[in-house]
Amino acid sequence: MAILERRDDGAIAHLVLNAPESLNALSDAMLLALKTEFNRLQADVSIRAVILSGEGKAFCAGHDLKEMTRGRQAEDGGAAYFADLFHRCAEVMQMIPRLPQPVIAQAHGIATAAGCQLVASCDMAVAAEGTRFGVNGVNIGLFCSTPMVALSRNIPRKQAFEMLTTGGFIDASRAAELGLVNRVVPAERLADEAKELASTVAAKLGSAVRIGKRAFYDQIQMPLDQAYAYAGEVMVENMLDRNTAEGISAFIEKRDPDWQQ
Repeated sequence: MAILERRDDGAIAHLVLNAPESLNALSDAMLLALKTEFNRLQADVSIRAVILSGEGKAFCAGHDLKEMTRGRQAEDGGAAYFADLFHRCAEVMQMIPRLPQPVIAQAHGIATAAGCQLVASCDMAVAAEGTRFGVNGVNIGLFCSTPMVALSRNIPRKQAFEMLTTGGFIDASRAAELGLVNRVVPAERLADEAKELASTVAAKLGSAVRIGKRAFYDQIQMPLDQAYAYAGEVMVENMLDRNTAEGISAFIEKRDPDWQQ
């Protein structure tokens, strides 16, 4: 059985972390599987939205601590292995905003440490009621410095710092208040809600969403004047798309657009 399963439904790709015995920990094998699948999605224009979920009791419990402990057996105490591990994990996390398709985390159970980082790295997130989020490495003496990067770009800094330094958890409703997740639904509605959101996104003009997602992450790092100048260039690029011209004509003529996706 694959450690990461992909189930396509039309224009939606559903990736399932499939290591329930380790609470879907981001082991070396899981990180490699995610990187491989993200590379496939990067070139797949037939897919217009992605859902990422976890099998079993939890979404993702972060790094595999047993695997990390084995890494200490090297002559350097694990320094090279740990440096490589955190580099590979950061590489995978950064692939998500760079994918042309919006990625929706479908979270349940727990999302802790690098698992919380994974939720924060996704473009949107839907959570089941009762889901708990934490960057709790400090409780075992390991400050969640890499998860901190994604978390502090999702929620206000004081709340992020409190989570990082106390190791405390927040529930799904608090995560929604802070902006870590978009929606909270009963557990039995979780899969349907994530699919509904993905379907809404996938129904839009794919080229427009691809252009827009790239621009969203590019402009957010820029000063205001540069962001507006850049966004104007992107709007021109979008306007010159023949499908955009068709969409505008269809709106004016009060008909459905005939988009050539």
